[in-house]
Amino acid sequence: MGRGTSRTRIRRGARTFGAFALSLALAAVSGAPLATRAQTPPTPAPAPFPSVTPVPGPAAPPPPSPDAGAPATPSPEPSPTPTPTPGAVPSAAPEATQPPIIVDPPGSGVTPGGFQTLHLQQVAGTVTATVADPAIAAATIDQNARTLTIAGLAVGTTVVTVRDSRGLARDVPVRVAYPAGTIATSVSLRVTGRPASPYFLREQAVDAAIRGVRSRPGASVVAPQDAVDVPAPLRVDDVTTVDVPVIVQGDGYITAQGTTRVRIENFAQPSVRPEYLLVSDYPETLTENGTLFGAELTAKAAARFLYFHYNPGGQPDRSIVLRVQNPSSQPALVQFIAGQAGPDLNEMQVGHLATQRFLVRLAQNEGTVVTVPGNTTATLMTQALPAQSVASGLLQLHEISGVPLHMSLVAQDASAPDGGGPETALLSGGRPHARGVYPIPEFYFDYNYDAQGPNLEVPIGQIPLPNLVQGQTLAGDYGVLQSVTIRMVNTDRRNARQIALYANPRGGRATGTFVIDRVLVQAHAMPAFGHFKLRQYTIAPGSFVRTEIVTMPEGGSSYPLRLVVAPDDGSPAPGTADSVVY
Repeated sequence: MGRGTSRTRIRRGARTFGAFALSLALAAVSGAPLATRAQTPPTPAPAPFPSVTPVPGPAAPPPPSPDAGAPATPSPEPSPTPTPTPGAVPSAAPEATQPPIIVDPPGSGVTPGGFQTLHLQQVAGTVTATVADPAIAAATIDQNARTLTIAGLAVGTTVVTVRDSRGLARDVPVRVAYPAGTIATSVSLRVTGRPASPYFLREQAVDAAIRGVRSRPGASVVAPQDAVDVPAPLRVDDVTTVDVPVIVQGDGYITAQGTTRVRIENFAQPSVRPEYLLVSDYPETLTENGTLFGAELTAKAAARFLYFHYNPGGQPDRSIVLRVQNPSSQPALVQFIAGQAGPDLNEMQVGHLATQRFLVRLAQNEGTVVTVPGNTTATLMTQALPAQSVASGLLQLHEISGVPLHMSLVAQDASAPDGGGPETALLSGGRPHARGVYPIPEFYFDYNYDAQGPNLEVPIGQIPLPNLVQGQTLAGDYGVLQSVTIRMVNTDRRNARQIALYANPRGGRATGTFVIDRVLVQAHAMPAFGHFKLRQYTIAPGSFVRTEIVTMPEGGSSYPLRLVVAPDDGSPAPGTADSVVY
């Protein structure tokens, strides 16, 4: 638009000039004198040419109309270059956009005394760096390598401004802070199992990598199991390595990321039956920190340990820690098989998951082997217990070698370290629950069932156990393994019999875990006095079926419960949509 307008006006000025020159020539030929009229306007408006008034003479032909579109008759004399109007100045060519400075990465996080090198791109000439607060960080430029090096001096934040010879600048935010923690590059782990399953190995590798982290107060550790690849089970005496990605993060800290390589050895160790049961369920509701339970572990003997504790609302977040103390100068070797659950507000679900995980691990002898150095206290397990939540665990502890060890379960603030402070007197208070040592950790039953006879009922959790130390008896047999073998006989030599195994809660709502012929069967909360089908059997004419059931009363549920063998009543089969059994 600007350039077209200028040309139009220039053409119009040229045509006006041509007409004026022709008028002057005609006046000169006729001999008529010429006169000019002086004009003295205050400030004449800009025009292509000065205004001139000729004397009377022969009329000159009018100039062609600008709209006529015909070209003007050119003057025989050269025309001066017309001056364009002020508004018709041609536009200047746009200036090229300067490429901005790029810093990679765009910001810096560095520790006090540490360094970080950032790369500069699209810079020209000499580059400078200015630190807004030189007390927090220092900055140097390598002109040849085009890099910016940040040195952390003190905790805080500042900005480094990078400039080049073009006058362009880029601000680089700098944060100087301590790392959230340090991640171990490698750790070693010994497990047991016949064989050790990939799921168990993955879980143990993650736990070992987390234990290898040294985190600062308030920092959290993230090591997702889904990111760990364990392709196959690990047989006895075999070794494998597993890489575990770890992130340590927290407010006010620089996030630490790394990978811990975990070496896992499947340590040959036979299954050992426990000789006694340890229970920590008092005080069940926590109102203060302190020692919840203490006992002695003896070499060559195994013990089962059950704990179940609730941290109510309004209390500080806590954790419960299981420690063993070695008073000797010689190391001790301990194997433990663990099933833990929580923290969660649903106490039945917590008790169920702890039992289910323990029974599965126990069947495979999947455990962890730890060395307790002489004159030290080692932490075997730490479990979070925030306010308004329940935590529970079942462990089987076997000291393989060494002098007797002292075991303790302690409640402490969630932020407290696991170093193991002095042991206090046992906590007490609230409604009495079981806490002590009980003599029979496992029951074994053998039964015969005649398909033509009455129903068979097997009580589970109905035998109270005396306490070997001062405290409550154990009602409900919580933590006591129940192993039941039933031989079901069909004496009818012509007809097969359809038989079923049922669960019949007698104390109230109850969940259940049953390993039936090495198949895991579970039950959601079952209402009291109902019959819930666990398994179906077909007994051929004149034949028998032998079935084995392993179960355990579950914390948070109301036991006793009965196992009932009876003719199949046609109720929903386990695993169907209408059954609580799966």
